[in-house]
Amino acid sequence: MTDTLSDWNLLTLVGADRPGIVSRVTRVLYECGCNLGEASMIRLGGNFTIMLMVSDARPETEILDALAPVAEELGLRIHLDPLSGGLHQHLMPNVQVRVTGADRAGIVADVTEILAEQGFNILELESDVAGERERPVYIMNIQGYSDRTIEALADALVPMAARGVSVDVSPVDVLIG
Repeated sequence: MTDTLSDWNLLTLVGADRPGIVSRVTRVLYECGCNLGEASMIRLGGNFTIMLMVSDARPETEILDALAPVAEELGLRIHLDPLSGGLHQHLMPNVQVRVTGADRAGIVADVTEILAEQGFNILELESDVAGERERPVYIMNIQGYSDRTIEALADALVPMAARGVSVDVSPVDVLIG
């Protein structure tokens, strides 16, 4: 597998969630001779989103042309961009931050601003809205990397409690090998 900086593209596809999206898209990429790198695939609000590193010596237009029939059939919006990075270019998370509270505007901005001020590097963020329509609860899980202690991060996030938001900071156990 190649891994020079110019060989990778970021392929993004978005459309209504349904069975078979991943298999159809990856089959086309395989048949085109593409190598697949890191991927993130998730359902968001009834939509399915794919972000996938794709490496191929072909021009971007050929990859898009090959995917066009599947994208059209499945109602997917497609986008392809060159990447400036490659595989194995990321930190391993060492801290997890769990956030829950009554859903309101600004929770993500408030929590992530505090974390940024602490030098926290967000590597993954997932959120969901649970509860009832009249009483929604916002749930967010963040994994990232920080040189600060768990206690220092937790102390920095204490003001969120006054805003009705519960925050739990814990180490991530990374088992490799």
